[in-house]
Amino acid sequence: MKHFTVMVFFTFLLLSRCIAQDIITTKSGEDILAKVLEVNPTDIKYKKFDSDDSPIYTILKSDLLMIRYDDGTKDIFNDAKVSVENMLTKGQQDASIDYTGRNSGSVWTGVTTVLFSPLIGVIPAAICASTDPSNRNLHGDSELMKNREYRIGYTENARKTKKRKVWSGFAYASGIWLVLVLSSNL
Repeated sequence: MKHFTVMVFFTFLLLSRCIAQDIITTKSGEDILAKVLEVNPTDIKYKKFDSDDSPIYTILKSDLLMIRYDDGTKDIFNDAKVSVENMLTKGQQDASIDYTGRNSGSVWTGVTTVLFSPLIGVIPAAICASTDPSNRNLHGDSELMKNREYRIGYTENARKTKKRKVWSGFAYASGIWLVLVLSSNL
């Protein structure tokens, strides 16, 4: 009986050694049997499971699909896991570079203000500044625009740029109108 218990113990130990491993799955579909040593913000450090004297390997998180740990937990690394804040920020940055505010209505606001007066010009300024930029004027990356957070960030910043252009056009035109009115009274 004692011999049987020792044999069961070693069998259990051997099986647990075979099962207790981490599995790193790459985006290409390769499974790497490993013991994960470190999970850093950009990469993973691991040793191959089948060799105790294995060198330490490093793999980028961007190349991974997931890690299944020996305790049953998982870390999933995919493009959808890119944080909302990062996509929002990227959209805002791209809009500040790409969106010029062309066709924002600032020219027509200015023309109306100079021809009629700032009291009349404030109407198109308010209307133009309160509307979103049209989709044809958004020049963001078409693939990234499919991402909801990126699109929100891009359009949010484009809307701010449009408002700034419209109200700047109104302010310049009001100044021109004032100069014209004062010079005509001289």
